[in-house]
Amino acid sequence: MILSLKLKPRNKRSTLLALILVSTLIGSVASFLALLLKNSTEFFEEILLLKATKFNAYYFLFPIVGLTIISVLRTFMFKNKENKGIKEVLESTQTASKNLPLYKIPSHFINGFLTVIFGGSTGIEVATVVASATIGSQLQQKSVFFRKYKIELICAGIAAGVTVLFCSPMAGILFSTEVISRKVNKVLLLTNGIAVAVASMILYLVKEPPMFAIEIKGWHWYAIPYFIILGILAGINSVFLTKNVLFFKALFLTMEKKHTKILLAALILGSAFFLFPNLYGDGYHGIKEVITNPKDNFTVAFFIAILGVLLLKPIVTAVTLGAGGDGGVFAPSLVIGAFLGFFVATFLNTVFDAKVIPINFIIIGMAALLSASIHAPFTALFLVCSLINDYSLFFPLVLVCLISKYTAKQIYPDTVYSYTLKLDK
Repeated sequence: MILSLKLKPRNKRSTLLALILVSTLIGSVASFLALLLKNSTEFFEEILLLKATKFNAYYFLFPIVGLTIISVLRTFMFKNKENKGIKEVLESTQTASKNLPLYKIPSHFINGFLTVIFGGSTGIEVATVVASATIGSQLQQKSVFFRKYKIELICAGIAAGVTVLFCSPMAGILFSTEVISRKVNKVLLLTNGIAVAVASMILYLVKEPPMFAIEIKGWHWYAIPYFIILGILAGINSVFLTKNVLFFKALFLTMEKKHTKILLAALILGSAFFLFPNLYGDGYHGIKEVITNPKDNFTVAFFIAILGVLLLKPIVTAVTLGAGGDGGVFAPSLVIGAFLGFFVATFLNTVFDAKVIPINFIIIGMAALLSASIHAPFTALFLVCSLINDYSLFFPLVLVCLISKYTAKQIYPDTVYSYTLKLDK
């Protein structure tokens, strides 16, 4: 049922003012939280990755340290309850009696930070989303009046958090509507719009740069068939990612001893990092590498390097989450998509002399994989455009994001979020 403002005229002004004030507060707190988590994680991840590249034993040691600290904190500080990620946000919005408890803010913030800096092959996006949603959830519980707008206030926090993470107001609003609320009404637009406006102002004041510095030089119509192929491949790869996450989560649930989970995960993660360092942490450093040097020949070494990322990134992401790490499929989807696009473009140019532009395929691959993984094509579209601060590829991005989403749905109708919800019914 879509909520709407059905108020007596004399109450409209005070109601509007109350919603504006609470949305401003939610947007401010969520934005500063996201900004702190984003910059601190990037700083420490870079330091620890550099140490691991110089002394490879750290590839095995860091996951043990990170997962052990998370396990101890979860046992003694966070009520011995595992973080469920986006699932717990969806449960809260779909059930009136369920709310996000206050400890979810430090739980997701700290655990997400520790997971990524110690090599966990996921990202801080889900940690930010849940922590930001909890801010909205907590504030709506403070007043009987605000409880009527529970979904809207939770989404306001999420929209602000996503806006700061990706420097994208549109991605913030679209994610909160496409994935979380799945409906639009006047109050949702008001609260989310204000929260996102506050987040945008904070980004402007701190001069937060786009994540990737890329110059797009246009695209060619003859590349459309190749873009379609990329979209289909992205849909297939997203299902591979989803299936891996579900499989390894189920596998690790069968292990009763926590130290067994941690040691097994560290062995798998360390081995993968040793072979392919781009798998360490969120993997954005790997995207930056292929962006700065996108031209390559389709050699055996190139094939092995790219195939290693495409096959192992879903596995190490799933192992990270199954062993107790905090994260989701946002960052892995972007990384896999970038390498998939790079792979396709290089293959086409080397084997068929297609003369496609590799950087365009890298960008479109990122959006396509994310769209297919979370079934949110417009969120993926605007998010990736904001990551590079360029909308030149808007048309092929729309096309490929829709193709990848519906390809994935034809193969396997659920995402990680929807499938786990069904398991609990």
